[in-house]
Amino acid sequence: MSKVCEYFFAPHSPFAYLGHDRFVAMAEKHQVQVIPKPFDLSKIFGVSGGLPLAKRAPQRQAYRLKELARWSEFLGKPMVLQPTHFPVNSDTAARMIIAVQLAQGSRAALELAGAFMRAVWEEQRNIADTDTLVAIANAQERDGATLLKSAETASVQAEFDRFTDEANAASVFGAPWFIYQGEGYWGQDRLDFVERAFARS
Repeated sequence: MSKVCEYFFAPHSPFAYLGHDRFVAMAEKHQVQVIPKPFDLSKIFGVSGGLPLAKRAPQRQAYRLKELARWSEFLGKPMVLQPTHFPVNSDTAARMIIAVQLAQGSRAALELAGAFMRAVWEEQRNIADTDTLVAIANAQERDGATLLKSAETASVQAEFDRFTDEANAASVFGAPWFIYQGEGYWGQDRLDFVERAFARS
């Protein structure tokens, strides 16, 4: 079987942020090709029974913060638990990731995705703001203005919609979600299982 892993994520997801760098590193270690698939998490919540953060019960919201703090400390990964710009609409960021993937490949897309995630959870920047997105891309020595323009095209929107449809068809109900050799894994806390699957193949 081919060593290809589909990576479904939303750029604003705190758990995607916590797992992103580890996942990319383990894929490289095991020579697994990653196919980044940023998708519309809000639409998946709508069909899978999930709720956006603001609509969750208070005890669930409180426990989520404790889990984020535990994982941030455990991984040694800096994280602002309640950043200024969250919740945030990350659809344009997702489309820019798709645009760079189409133009420069998956590695470039993963690098930009990581930068957008850090912007939310380390730097408290607003990734719903297009000037911020352009500046982040420029800092990676990519043409942010061109990527933004590409992100607004019908072809990139079609890819974003396709990834969302694929997530729904694959019974994805959260982010991050990894599909490897037909098996799905939900969450950055399942990455040990993902790596075991990589190592066995």
